[in-house]
Amino acid sequence: MNKRLFTSESVTEGHPDKVADQISDAILDEMLSKESEQNRINARSAVETMVTTGVAIVAGEMRTDAYVDIPKIVRQTILDIGYDNPKYGFDGETCAVMVSIDEQSADIAMGVDENLETKEGSATKEIFDKIGAGDQGIMFGYATNENNDYMPTPISLSHKLARQLSVVRKDKTLDYLRPDGKTQVTVEYDENNKPIAIDTVLISTQHEEGVTRDQMSKDLIEKVITPVIPEGLLNKHTKYLINPTGRFVLGGPQADAGLTGRKIIVDTYGGWIAHGGGAFSGKDPTKVDRSAHYMSRYVAKNLVAAGVADEVMIQLGYAIGVAHPVSLLIDTKGTAKVDEEKIVKVVKELFDFRPGAIIHNLNLLQPFYKKSAAYGHFGRTDVEFPWERLDMVQEIKAALGL
Repeated sequence: MNKRLFTSESVTEGHPDKVADQISDAILDEMLSKESEQNRINARSAVETMVTTGVAIVAGEMRTDAYVDIPKIVRQTILDIGYDNPKYGFDGETCAVMVSIDEQSADIAMGVDENLETKEGSATKEIFDKIGAGDQGIMFGYATNENNDYMPTPISLSHKLARQLSVVRKDKTLDYLRPDGKTQVTVEYDENNKPIAIDTVLISTQHEEGVTRDQMSKDLIEKVITPVIPEGLLNKHTKYLINPTGRFVLGGPQADAGLTGRKIIVDTYGGWIAHGGGAFSGKDPTKVDRSAHYMSRYVAKNLVAAGVADEVMIQLGYAIGVAHPVSLLIDTKGTAKVDEEKIVKVVKELFDFRPGAIIHNLNLLQPFYKKSAAYGHFGRTDVEFPWERLDMVQEIKAALGL
């Protein structure tokens, strides 16, 4: 039979789009950290960033009682990533910072601060119960028992390679590397949809002048690829493509403008499942583009860990200003151990998908979002996110009689 191949990509924190994502989330974190614990639920952020040669532009809407020094945050984020030298064509010390922030639209706020259910008298007046969805949209969550991180192999390995690229750059193991970089992994699957081999590993990384492609190939295979990819998946047929154009000196925002939200497939599941289209970064958790994606991952991961199915995809649909989702779909891709209708019933009984409940139950008012803005929001082992918890496994098993 023909090979069954699937490919996913990731990018480093120095990729222009990820620079923009990290700036937007750093601003969100600063807003949340400066707000009082009591008022964080009322703070709002929808911040977009664009970076290009010598300039970072921040625009969007915020509602906060705190003072947020946006230019300072922008510059520090850029420096932390590694753009700290004018010869890179973009650095945190010398770039211009332009800011255009307005207040959140009152028309949107009226539906987020008090949802339709509360206005109609069918919900309590508790603050978390009053919150409505910050927008309409569809959100997807997924988990698979293919790996210990409950993620598909192609995106999981792509993220790990990208993160390792940054590690060996920052600790000077490969001191000729520069912040911009991309990784891509093509995985071969058998007829049972199990990963059996790595077909191709692609790494394109920015580097200083004078480094040969042969030297980089040797170094990256030894210092980046071999430590990350399990030995059993590599074989004599695996292809390694290292900087296939032959040169990547000019990079970062100098070479390519970066925008918040332009790497949403990298942020999620690498194209393995459908995607709703809404970006995460820069948005406070009343925006279901962010919080409902986290919730659907949380539920899917706990279902798989409970042995309900080998893989689970969840789709949620929301209407702006309405708390309860308008739809909930659970698809186990034919791997369910119990009836899917029963799974849906138990999920509705055990989990609350209203935005306020998600924020409360997953503790989403903490300033940890910048950490999520590079190397994926899901399946991370280097940081702890509340949507990655496996704290509902026993409840699910009990409810389904497993």
